[in-house]
Amino acid sequence: MKIIKGIFSGNIKRKEFKKQLTNVLGFTPGNLELYRTALSHRSVREGADENNERLEFLGDAVLSSIVAHYLFMKYPYRGEGFLTEMRSKIVNRQQLNDIGVKMGLKKITIYNKQDNSLKISQIFGNTLEALIGAVYLDKGYKKTQLWVEKNIISTHIFIDDLESIEINIKNKLYGWANKNGKALEFETLNEKFENGRRLFTIGATVDGELVAEGKGYNKKDASQIAAQLAVEKLGL
Repeated sequence: MKIIKGIFSGNIKRKEFKKQLTNVLGFTPGNLELYRTALSHRSVREGADENNERLEFLGDAVLSSIVAHYLFMKYPYRGEGFLTEMRSKIVNRQQLNDIGVKMGLKKITIYNKQDNSLKISQIFGNTLEALIGAVYLDKGYKKTQLWVEKNIISTHIFIDDLESIEINIKNKLYGWANKNGKALEFETLNEKFENGRRLFTIGATVDGELVAEGKGYNKKDASQIAAQLAVEKLGL
């Protein structure tokens, strides 16, 4: 709590925080405390009612609903399988993290900057979902829908390009391995607790040789990062 008080009553005063937040959102926020919670990572605020994990949960559901409606209207003749895959591409963790950074969340998210593991994690994508949850509670569903479509989908996502993007990098890597007679495996190299959460290190091995490794707060994210790094290293 000392960290938070220092940030908001000292370096970043209330008016300055509101100005920065308004620049990111594109509108004047109502409940500043709500948005402060949305921008507060667990590493600096442990209480369930103080950090952004509950808002992230809410924002994830709201975002999924908005994206589903957007795709339903955009592709009136495409089937459920296509729509589901496109939604997965849009709400992909890495994609949301990149969008969060581009929107300026890295500058206003409050987290433990001394924790090196957070620097390679995807907390800004999580923060973006929490922010969507805050907008929903502050402004209601319809305004949130319009905000997401304008400031996230239209501004940062190239829908037509997504149709041809491989959604699962691991599948691409497995396809290459099968075609070339290689033995591809993903192994848990390390598992430890950091800031009350499990941090996994997953290694991608080809014919028993470690090619790349990724870290994440769940095995799925860690293995996807390892797969992405392996694809880049192998020049695929």
